[in-house]
Amino acid sequence: MEQNRVNNIDVEAGVIANSIMPPTEKFLKTHYKFECVRNGKLIWTEEFDNLVVDAGLNDSLDKHLKGSAYTAAWYVGVVGATPTFAAGDTMSGGHAGWTESSTYDEAARPTLTLGAVSGKSVDNSASKAVFTISGAVTLGGAFVVSTNNKGGSTGILYGGGAFSQNRALVDNDVLNVTVTCTAAAS
Repeated sequence: MEQNRVNNIDVEAGVIANSIMPPTEKFLKTHYKFECVRNGKLIWTEEFDNLVVDAGLNDSLDKHLKGSAYTAAWYVGVVGATPTFAAGDTMSGGHAGWTESSTYDEAARPTLTLGAVSGKSVDNSASKAVFTISGAVTLGGAFVVSTNNKGGSTGILYGGGAFSQNRALVDNDVLNVTVTCTAAAS
């Protein structure tokens, strides 16, 4: 019985983990770094990790290991105050714990333009996702999705994460977002 358990794959906190590995070992992880600029001055930074939801994990397995048709187009979205992300969240099926915020000037979600993969990591530091806030708003986190339709409910939700605290923003604040995706060796 113990031998069967060792060969099972568990999903733990939205991250693939082999049951023989310590729970701190993660295979897929996404990290966000937000910089808020107001009137040309950096007023705060926030960093947090992303929960890779079941739909994102399944999509990664389907596209990479099965070789299903794939278009490498991903986008960054922001969410309103006090979000709660769950492993079962999807764009089309629902995400009861959070609501997308569209209080920014850009007509679509910013593109996640990733650079070269190196050292089991890839990021968009050379081309950060930028949000120009269009009014007073309180934000609580961000997500990555496969469609740019601002406020839309289509596409594949890769995952999302919450700030350590809600952040109040005003018109013309600029959010520069760096997203780093990593994969850990077993």
